[in-house]
Amino acid sequence: MYEPIRTKSVHTTMAGTSSDFPHRSREEELDIQLAGHLAALLAVTDELRATAPSTDLDTAAARLAQQVTRLRGGRTPVRPTPAAEPHLAVLHERANALAGRALLVAASRADTTAAILAAQRMEAHTAALTEPKELSTAG
Repeated sequence: MYEPIRTKSVHTTMAGTSSDFPHRSREEELDIQLAGHLAALLAVTDELRATAPSTDLDTAAARLAQQVTRLRGGRTPVRPTPAAEPHLAVLHERANALAGRALLVAASRADTTAAILAAQRMEAHTAALTEPKELSTAG
């Protein structure tokens, strides 16, 4: 009644062969994603440090750089000098959003150290946004 299939299934053919491109595990992909979010947060933190220096931001930048270096297998993050001076509230909002993204990825890969750091940065930037008097003096 039906003609039998004469060729192998695409799915079985693909499963049995090795491919030319490297495959990454879910954990490796999450490491790459988390390192990217933390590097972006580091860049915003460096902008905030240039605009409104504080010891809290200096400490946060050092800890962020350490985590990015760890996640990238020892490669240190590129840290350009900020060119323009954007408004502090905009920088705090951007940093808060980046820290939130980093927290989500860190939580999904069960990276407690990075999750705690991201949560602390979220708290600091939220506090800076809710207290207008600190926007001009601290980060």
